[in-house]
Amino acid sequence: MSNHTRRAFLHRSAAVGLAAAIGSPATNRAAVAANDKIAVACIGVRGRGNSVMRTFAAAADCVVTYICDVNEAVRKQRGEEMKQKTGAKPKLVNDFRELLDDNSIDALMIATPDHWHAMLTIHGCLAGKDVYVEKPASHNIVEGKVAVAAARKHDRMVQMGTQIRSAEFLREAAAYVRSGALGKVIYGKAWETDRSRELHLAANDEPPAGFDYDIWQGPVAERAYNPTIIGGAWRWLFDYGTGDLGNDGVHRIDYCRYVMGLDAMPTTISCAGGKFFFKDDQQWPDTMLISYEYPEAVLQYEMRLWSRPKLFDATEGAAIYGENGWLLLTNSSWKAFDAAGKLVKQGANDAGEIEQLHVRNFLNAVRSRKRDSLNQEIHSGHVSTLMCHAGNIAWRTGKKLRLDATAETFDDAAANQLLGREHRRGFELPQIA
Repeated sequence: MSNHTRRAFLHRSAAVGLAAAIGSPATNRAAVAANDKIAVACIGVRGRGNSVMRTFAAAADCVVTYICDVNEAVRKQRGEEMKQKTGAKPKLVNDFRELLDDNSIDALMIATPDHWHAMLTIHGCLAGKDVYVEKPASHNIVEGKVAVAAARKHDRMVQMGTQIRSAEFLREAAAYVRSGALGKVIYGKAWETDRSRELHLAANDEPPAGFDYDIWQGPVAERAYNPTIIGGAWRWLFDYGTGDLGNDGVHRIDYCRYVMGLDAMPTTISCAGGKFFFKDDQQWPDTMLISYEYPEAVLQYEMRLWSRPKLFDATEGAAIYGENGWLLLTNSSWKAFDAAGKLVKQGANDAGEIEQLHVRNFLNAVRSRKRDSLNQEIHSGHVSTLMCHAGNIAWRTGKKLRLDATAETFDDAAANQLLGREHRRGFELPQIA
């Protein structure tokens, strides 16, 4: 996009909103022809995005046609790597907006920092693209709600990248619980126990050549370029990330509630915790114990980022308790125990195949147009992500919050001030009519 085009685009979006500037989904292909390969544009390909992009590229019925990254060196490197891997070099793009009106693109893969997840999902849906978005589904509750609305209104297939939802072992575990083998299930506990690293920000600097810091910031308020934040520290700052709750917790909370059969949002949320261990520049807590209350069940999440001792010999996992026994979940297995603690059933998947299964599930839905076939469709992903946001908000306010699941608001004014954010001019949140 030329400087003149970008200035015109920003002027127009500031006046009428970004949604009006990106074209109509009616101009995009309604479905992929049976013999056509699904064309995917990958946005954010530095770390996790590179791994997911490779998974898409390995699918026989898929082709990565675009690589979009604000870091020129990264996109050039990934372009050459993809050429060596597949024999075809994708087009290299700096600005995601160049992708939106290209009717040859069927789907977007989004693996940017958290503050862009929902925004890119929304723009993709409005432009008639299907979307595979890495977790968490949003930076905040308001943006997540709009992303769900955009997917629904424009009938888009949108999958969140909590890949364990596509694992056979998880379906086995859920079926075991739903068979009544544990009796009435009332309590579940998920956890993350590990030692994180201290975070100390370097001095602010000027963006290096070939790095588009304006787009990287996107909707976030103006802040001087900081190499440590760009390098990964964004995850631990309020403006950009969601802390470890949105990073790792979303996985464990998600599969715990899935196996417990808790499809709805919790009614109340409370959190004990704080930043007790690290004396550094990160803003999110290192210790959290969150309670999510439902009418007939409780789900808790325990986060200790300073403590290596595991629970049930698992750094990350969940335990689900019924009247007649309990079930242990890890990231690749499940074990069921009776009331006396005897192992009675178990199952597992190879951890390496789970991501491929999740991407395959998405690609199949892109072809079939069957939203119900998605293993982690955006609404379900939004519920698990919202639970992370709600836990963070309960910690920040120090209050037990009651959630209105329809309005997605709380019974507390201070908490409701944290539902969304003010968007920077030129990167406003689209309105879904």
